[in-house]
Amino acid sequence: MQNIRNIAIIAHVDHGKTTLVDKMLMAGRLFKDHEKPGELMLDNNDLERERGITILAKNVAITYKGFKINIIDTPGHSDFGGEVERVLNMADGVLLLVDAFEGPMPQTRFVLQKAIQMGLKPIVVVNKVDKPNCTPIEAQEAVFDLMFHLDATEEQLDFPTLFGSAKNGWMSTDHTQPTTDITPLLDAIVEHIPAPEVSKGTPNCSSPLDHSPYIGRIAIGRVHRGELLNGQQVSLVKKDGRIERSKIRGLFVFEGFEKKEAERVEAGEICAIVGVDNFEIGDTIADPENPEALPTISIDEPTISMVFTINDSPFFGQEGKFVTSRHVKERLERELEKNLAMRVEKTDTPDTHIVFGRGVLHLSVLIETMRREGYELQIGQPQVITKRVDGVLHEPVEELKIDLPEANAGTAIDMVTRRKGLMLSMTPKSDRVHLEFEIPSRGIMGLRSQLLTATAGEAIMTHRFKEFQAHKGDIPSRINGSLISMETGEAIPYSINNLQDRGSFFVGAGDNIYEGQVIGENSRPGDLAVNLTKTKKLTNMRASGSDDKVRLIPPRRFSLEEALEYIQEDEYVEVTPNSIRLRKILLKDFERKRAKNQSMSSVDQGGRERGRERERNGDPSYHSPTLSLKPPHL
Repeated sequence: MQNIRNIAIIAHVDHGKTTLVDKMLMAGRLFKDHEKPGELMLDNNDLERERGITILAKNVAITYKGFKINIIDTPGHSDFGGEVERVLNMADGVLLLVDAFEGPMPQTRFVLQKAIQMGLKPIVVVNKVDKPNCTPIEAQEAVFDLMFHLDATEEQLDFPTLFGSAKNGWMSTDHTQPTTDITPLLDAIVEHIPAPEVSKGTPNCSSPLDHSPYIGRIAIGRVHRGELLNGQQVSLVKKDGRIERSKIRGLFVFEGFEKKEAERVEAGEICAIVGVDNFEIGDTIADPENPEALPTISIDEPTISMVFTINDSPFFGQEGKFVTSRHVKERLERELEKNLAMRVEKTDTPDTHIVFGRGVLHLSVLIETMRREGYELQIGQPQVITKRVDGVLHEPVEELKIDLPEANAGTAIDMVTRRKGLMLSMTPKSDRVHLEFEIPSRGIMGLRSQLLTATAGEAIMTHRFKEFQAHKGDIPSRINGSLISMETGEAIPYSINNLQDRGSFFVGAGDNIYEGQVIGENSRPGDLAVNLTKTKKLTNMRASGSDDKVRLIPPRRFSLEEALEYIQEDEYVEVTPNSIRLRKILLKDFERKRAKNQSMSSVDQGGRERGRERERNGDPSYHSPTLSLKPPHL
């Protein structure tokens, strides 16, 4: 077991983790000379390839100079921090990647803090040293300062540093002397990452989870003590302390991208176990006679919630295969088995569930996956989770960093401060500016799209949950109202042309629409119902101007995240395999007016009740309304 090294690669998003893993796989000679594997090999999920990010943690193994190196690739987005937390306990060390130009970023701090708390040995890799205007030495010093602030031990602070470019395939101990390959990095892993600690005793294994449609659940984890045998009787220690008896029906170890069947696995190795029923993330597989539970995986709490409900629009069932509440409920329960950072709560109605997650991106990936699987559902406006501390309302506050051209700095500062953001620092970097803020999570929703529009797509925005602070007060929401369809039918170019002065549209000519659908944004405050299905009346009489060409402005199309951040409290996002539509919760115009009148009357009633209470209590500042009648003028 001294020839095994277990290492997790952690970094901020887009700092080059998966690209570096590609080069390590090539160095491990997993492919024959004639094979051309391509790029980002571990990002094999369609969503990961489309978005260019890692969403799920994955592990792969290579062999180098007689050492087996188990590599765990992790996501860089803070929304997928649960994936990082669930796999770090399988590693003995971490490879911390830092961009030579950007330095440590918010997610760098988050993942590094988790690794240091678990006592993992770090190796720092300053990547992308071929970038113009980069500062590798300053990036290395910033990592040291960050570790010091995170209370790292002296042994952890004495970390080796390598410089290089994963894209160009080289690593070196000196950034001014490029090499021809990444073998210095592999040598550093073998030299500095400790071998797994092997202790005698009963087998003990804690693990995350995988799933196969053919053999069911697969428990993937590390053997911390003893050894496991194929066909062995084991105890399954649940998170709540219950113990269940089970039997291992299949044992696999990782070699390259594949799982290889094994008869026995010793302590320190990462393996996959088949046949243990009712296994959940955080459970422990232990000796049948003397079961001992390992510490459970600690996961940070969710920060936002969304309402998931069935699709009850007039177009339901036209595109999806799974449309009932039973289908949605079963799919969410399956997701809970492997998505540690997610929570689901039932509501008074069986059709609706409240789903809690780490951020809009975290839950939007689940929604996008469901729609691709053939589900139809509707999503409510994202709500930030608040809590009371000593009777005071607290809300989540995030650390926000924006990198943008210097000319747009004033616009960005104005946007963030309007959303209750507090600027912490402003650092010039070449022709760009690096801004740091503290901002409530509510203020971040919808900020990215506005910032990209204001900076012509040049702004780079990252954020990370920091802590709960006292509620910051109201944040101005979208001022403009919605354009709502009055009729069900097909959008006619003639009607769209006549209504273009009223606002911008989200639907194009020929699109099918229904009553109550949000088809555009009003140019003024307040909602406006319009009829896009109205056709031009034909006549035999000729008139000047009747045959003019219609010039339509292209419709504004939303991505899923943009739609979720755009909607108001009384709106839903309707998600089907082929469409994303916005709609009012109440489709009929008279239902919306009735609900508005009821809410206004309840507010008035509450005000009158409070006034009577103040009058009974003898409040001197309260003056009851009086009615004075003047005699008629004679």
